[in-house]
Amino acid sequence: MEPELELLKIDCLGKPLRLEGSLAGWQQLFWDNQLVSQKAASIDNGGLKVHEFELTLTRPTTEPQDGDAPVTSHTTLIRLETDLVWQPFRFDYRLLQDDEVLTQGTRTEKDIERQTPEVPVVKQQKVSIVGLASLGFKLLKSAKVIKVVLAGASVAAYSWLFSFQFALALIACLVFHEYGHIRAMKYFGMKTKGIYLIPFMGGLALSDEKINTRWQDVVISIMGPTFGLLMSVGALMAYHATGHVFFAGLAAFNALLNLFNLLPILPLDGGHILKSISFSMNSITGLIVCVIGAALGVYVSYTLGLALLGFLLLIGSVEIIVEWRARHQSHLLPLDRYGQIFSTLWYLLTVAALVGIIWHLAGTGDDMLGLPLKILQS
Repeated sequence: MEPELELLKIDCLGKPLRLEGSLAGWQQLFWDNQLVSQKAASIDNGGLKVHEFELTLTRPTTEPQDGDAPVTSHTTLIRLETDLVWQPFRFDYRLLQDDEVLTQGTRTEKDIERQTPEVPVVKQQKVSIVGLASLGFKLLKSAKVIKVVLAGASVAAYSWLFSFQFALALIACLVFHEYGHIRAMKYFGMKTKGIYLIPFMGGLALSDEKINTRWQDVVISIMGPTFGLLMSVGALMAYHATGHVFFAGLAAFNALLNLFNLLPILPLDGGHILKSISFSMNSITGLIVCVIGAALGVYVSYTLGLALLGFLLLIGSVEIIVEWRARHQSHLLPLDRYGQIFSTLWYLLTVAALVGIIWHLAGTGDDMLGLPLKILQS
């Protein structure tokens, strides 16, 4: 079964009671990590649902004197009543024991964003070469020295392509881009492991924690290019203030780098953003709108002579449409209608601003500054 979203985790008679569910309609209820009730997938994936299970409780009848005290046992009925709305997300629940209310409440998207999902206990495996290799990779990845080595290799690689000064500036752009991802992760209360620079590939912002909602995926993904856009705007302002072509080149190539990251191809940032938007559309109308928007983007790209951008947009759009059918299998809470519109506008405005910077600097007549635009037109 696909991973499910943790809808609820509360105390029940001194033990954790956890309800997991998915857009496909699956629901599983665990008491003390034991499966006690489940609902199969159905077209009606929300609304009112009731889980019931019985527990046998024991307690001593008298204080122990000599030996163990006699015990009595009785069966009690536990009933969990839920009312679930996916868009906008709202989860009302009421827990009863033998028709007596133990607790009740409401959960919203904010509660889902801040929760830490239950981590299943993994049985220890015998020592193997694969296991040792995996452990070695984890230790290697967590070591600070690896960050320094990768950063040094990145500086050397970009210095070979351009110049040492430009390589340092490009590394600063990459770090600023990844810092945008880090800031978004910290906003959602996620623990981060820092930034890793990879020669010729860019960088990675890593976290040990997993996201719970599509909104988190959108914000974390788009904040990198957004910070990159701010970096390009700052460099463009410095160029117009000083007239130094170094700042213009920095603005142009940084804009190209972040524009590439926004292409709707996984695992790029743009792929995560558009996948979260399209997978949150539960109606055929939503899919049609997504297709029309993708077609419009391809048309505009080819009209402006941006052949490469249009081609990659086409590939990414087809990929997202094909995967749209599997959206119900995701454990991520979908975007509501407002989130879909806001995320789409944020994405389109960021792309337009980056293209505008590249186009503006290409008009200066400098061959070096016109290179990013020629790449898009190739």
